[in-house]
Amino acid sequence: MAWNEPGNNGQDPWGRRGPNQGPPDLDEMLKKLRERFSGKGPGGSGGGGGGGKLIKGLLPLAVAGVVAIWLLSGFYVVDEQQRGVVLQFGQYVATTDPGLRWHVPTPIQSVERVNVTSVNALTERASMLTQDENIVDVSLQVQYRVRSAEEYLFNVRDPVRTLKEATKSAIREVVGKSDMDFILTAGREAVAARTKELLQETIDSYDAGLLVTEVNLEEATAPQAVQGAFADAIKAREDQERLINEAQAYANDILPRARGTAARDVERAQGYRESVVAEAQGETARFRALLTEYRQAPEITRDRLYLDTMNDVLGSTSKIMIDSKAGNSLMYLPLDQMMQSMGAVESRRQSDRNNDAGNGSSNSSGSTPYRSTYEDSRSRGRR
Repeated sequence: MAWNEPGNNGQDPWGRRGPNQGPPDLDEMLKKLRERFSGKGPGGSGGGGGGGKLIKGLLPLAVAGVVAIWLLSGFYVVDEQQRGVVLQFGQYVATTDPGLRWHVPTPIQSVERVNVTSVNALTERASMLTQDENIVDVSLQVQYRVRSAEEYLFNVRDPVRTLKEATKSAIREVVGKSDMDFILTAGREAVAARTKELLQETIDSYDAGLLVTEVNLEEATAPQAVQGAFADAIKAREDQERLINEAQAYANDILPRARGTAARDVERAQGYRESVVAEAQGETARFRALLTEYRQAPEITRDRLYLDTMNDVLGSTSKIMIDSKAGNSLMYLPLDQMMQSMGAVESRRQSDRNNDAGNGSSNSSGSTPYRSTYEDSRSRGRR
């Protein structure tokens, strides 16, 4: 029955009568509600039974809410640069890719997030013995990243420390098999490359889940006590290389010139030989033709040869022969023409001497037919 229905004797829900008795007492109201839920109010067991039913009705809802919250706690987010490693009671189950993922909530399963894209670096410094029993100070930087998240978490207790120790072992092996000069000068890149190769092989043998991306040999120097001597040795080696390069450049410049000059001289000699041979053959053919004419008309040919020879001889001389029996003893000497002719003769003689010096005995052999013909004609004229 509602508290304001007829027959309720004007009582309100808190047991008060009349509408003009003021507002209800909160303390009394809370007390009655507590008694009702605890089963101690008016009505005895009847009130306790109602509270038990209410609790039984709310309990499944509370359990369902707790289960829902527990299940929702299994959602997790893996960033783009990460991989999620799912563990069930501490044992590896799976590796998840970036995105929104779900796993059975704690304490059944858990997730470890591992960054697999960022590149980390470590530096190693040490003094090492080379193959030629010298000591070098080496500074090495190793860059690496995680390649396998599950191997990185479970196979090795401390992957970074393992990488550091493996770096020491690799660089000592490479330096121990190399000479000091090679390490300090031209072999720096080769040493770094070989160290990277050995280091990666060692890490892979441990299944540490790391990838060595780069190895840089930052510094390789001799010990402080002998750095001056090694600096002098390096400078001497650089000077040697510089002088060798300069000599090679000079050879590259002078040898083509010498080859060109030699080829030009060979071609010039070849041309001179051909011209001399052709001239000799021409003179031979001319002499044979003259011999044929001489056999046909010896006297005429002899006179012709004599006249031609005397014309050549007297035409180039500055001396004038005068027959005094002609009567007139007055002579006119053209001194200017004589001087010009003498200069021309001298120039011709100088040219002939130059040609004789350049041509050797070829010209003399070429002039032999003329001389022999001239002498023959003179001897025959005397007879």
